[in-house]
Amino acid sequence: MNAAQSMTITTATFPGAEPRLLFERTGQAREDLTAYRRLGGYRPLADADALLSEVDGSGLVGRGGAAFPLAVKLRTVRDNGRIAGGAVVVANGEEGEPASIKDRWLLRNRPHLILDGLRLAAAIVGADRAYVYVSDPESAHSVETALGELDPDALGGVTVDMLTVQPGYVAGEETAAVRAINGGPAKPTDKPPRPFESGVDDHPTLVSNVETLANLPYLQRHGSVSFRSQGTSLSPGTFLATITGAGRPAALYELPQGLPFTEMLALHGVSPEQVRGALMGGYFAGLLNRAVLEATLDHETMRRLGSGLGCGAISVITDDCPVAVAASVLAYFDRENAGQCGSCFNGTAAMAAVAGALRDGAATTEDVDRLRRWSVLLRGRGACATLDAATNVAASLLSQFPDEVAAHLGGTCQDCVRGMFRADCPYEAEVVRLA
Repeated sequence: MNAAQSMTITTATFPGAEPRLLFERTGQAREDLTAYRRLGGYRPLADADALLSEVDGSGLVGRGGAAFPLAVKLRTVRDNGRIAGGAVVVANGEEGEPASIKDRWLLRNRPHLILDGLRLAAAIVGADRAYVYVSDPESAHSVETALGELDPDALGGVTVDMLTVQPGYVAGEETAAVRAINGGPAKPTDKPPRPFESGVDDHPTLVSNVETLANLPYLQRHGSVSFRSQGTSLSPGTFLATITGAGRPAALYELPQGLPFTEMLALHGVSPEQVRGALMGGYFAGLLNRAVLEATLDHETMRRLGSGLGCGAISVITDDCPVAVAASVLAYFDRENAGQCGSCFNGTAAMAAVAGALRDGAATTEDVDRLRRWSVLLRGRGACATLDAATNVAASLLSQFPDEVAAHLGGTCQDCVRGMFRADCPYEAEVVRLA
């Protein structure tokens, strides 16, 4: 059973919620400059500090996975740039999570929204150089076309360059982006320094996910109070959710934060009775069992459950065996680690081997005990978060699905008898085109 899905992806905004990032199609496949300006895009910015105050008041956090407050990042890079004699801004659209499609959708369909957000971020931090960093050739072409449509002064004097790299799970990590722009491989580096301290050409650098930047034009036009009209007090605004799994085509939804998980299921056409769990936040945040049915989609609730929203990718598990799903994800991490840190290189391989043996009915209780121990001891090691992601998957499998683990130790898993889940990229949101 392979969960990769090649298709035209559908998009929708939650009923009753005004779209901020998605848009209603009018027969066009991509929003051009005329259409974007008709919506108020590229509005002159009179006061960058006032916009930073709106960002601060909005509570906007990063949509790439870490959920770090954007205002803090902007202010830090601005202040460091004043000392260092300049700053750089990077729009990070290298979508390393296979189960996510949101960044590519924005880049391919709303490139001007991203460039407008990039312009505003550059104005706030005082940057005159910016980069759009991607691995998807269609995204790169869309952004390059958008740049060609603009007047020379439309971006407020900011020079924007494109960099396209080979796709990879670690390529979207912020130090990997900086390293690639500086001419090296798209692989993470040790920290410190972090990009906000010393990044592109040693300048303080803001590396921000494209969805995060895409919220800045809304804040410029409508302000923080309007931004907070959707979402919760601690997780304000909307977010783009890529939903895969449950035997259904992948879909991209713009949802208010705090939406009950069951309401997302209803929008996607999945009955709660079918659901045995979910793979949250792409592959990073690990597995949740049926307790996810009582959850709301916001950062504080997900943290209380020991999970996270991550990049907004949610894979709904129905008929697939969670042990086999975890084994496939861990095998993916084993293949995709950067090969730079011994703890990650060896740790992901060891955890993947045990999970694979457990799936195949060849593991022992001692093997599972080792997996449990590694899921604790290996956390926090390495130059990037790949090893943390692998430990999240291993730990959550053992804590959330103990009965399924026991069934595999005893050779009695009925799901795997009917057809074992195997996928190079579990629940991959692979598309032929975005529409």
